[in-house]
Amino acid sequence: MRGRVRSVANPGVDPGEEIRATDPAAEDELLDAYSRAVTAAAAKASPSVVNVEVRQARGTANPDHPGGETRGSGSGIILTPDGFVLTNSHVVHGSSGQDVMLTDGRRFQAQLIGDDPDTDLAVLRIPASSLPPVSIGDSQSLRVGQLAIAVGNPYGFQCTVTTGVISALGRSLRSSSGRLIDNVIQTDAALNPGNSGGPLVNSRGEAIGVNTAVILPAQGLCFAIAINTAKFIASRLIRDGRIRRAYIGVAGQTVPLPRRVSRFHKLPADSGILVVSVEDKSAAQRAGLKEGDIILSFDGQQTAGIDELHRLMTEARVGVNASLGILRGVDVTTLQITPEESPAR
Repeated sequence: MRGRVRSVANPGVDPGEEIRATDPAAEDELLDAYSRAVTAAAAKASPSVVNVEVRQARGTANPDHPGGETRGSGSGIILTPDGFVLTNSHVVHGSSGQDVMLTDGRRFQAQLIGDDPDTDLAVLRIPASSLPPVSIGDSQSLRVGQLAIAVGNPYGFQCTVTTGVISALGRSLRSSSGRLIDNVIQTDAALNPGNSGGPLVNSRGEAIGVNTAVILPAQGLCFAIAINTAKFIASRLIRDGRIRRAYIGVAGQTVPLPRRVSRFHKLPADSGILVVSVEDKSAAQRAGLKEGDIILSFDGQQTAGIDELHRLMTEARVGVNASLGILRGVDVTTLQITPEESPAR
């Protein structure tokens, strides 16, 4: 009696389904669908991506470099039809001039409207109208694994498109000012110098992030500032030209608390902020804060590290009296402090 041969590769799965799953035609259709999604998204987003060229004045202190200008470049995103362009702060910060080139070849001298190194975002404006603004997505609705497409000008190669996926969400990235940028998107869509300031878009061609950084020499570790963050910062820069944040005037570092002291006072955290220095005529000096104090809380919220304090230093805190819990020696005490507006960088 001749036995029947039965596949055991996937028990319980219809053999017909196995055949269809490995059908070359089905695989081609999937690849074609992927290609159509990428090409459609790139076609939609690319007209809104610009090349940002910056000029940096060179010092004359070194006789071997008697002056002149150095040049750099990055990418930008058209936000509005009347010429507002979003880019990275590190692309334009400290530059003596900026030029913006559109995909149709037109070049404009730009005006720097606002620059926020703490979130690595900046807004330029060019004297042009009827521009194609980027379609804005919602970074809050992103999921790990979904398609991500980066558009930019790496090394000056205009409107270069790379693809990948959303690798992780909710990352934190240290900005050049020392503050943490929260809710950063991690992607493996390849980024290179010059991509900074360009959009990370989804399969619908909607901007979901602003490409900002890569980790070298690693490959596939690239980061974008969430578009929801960028929308808020850009609107404030357009309105005010700056981002207002609270400031108390201390330099500090995160340190562990002495275990015995922590247990004796039943402190909820095992670390705090050691005050390294206090600026003259600052809010901290007026409040009586001294070098060697350890900040434990601000306005009733614990500050286990410098990043927690930074997050609490929002615009709403400017000019508003708050309590400051500190450890001085072995004693826990409370000071009253009124934060001021952070000075421009």
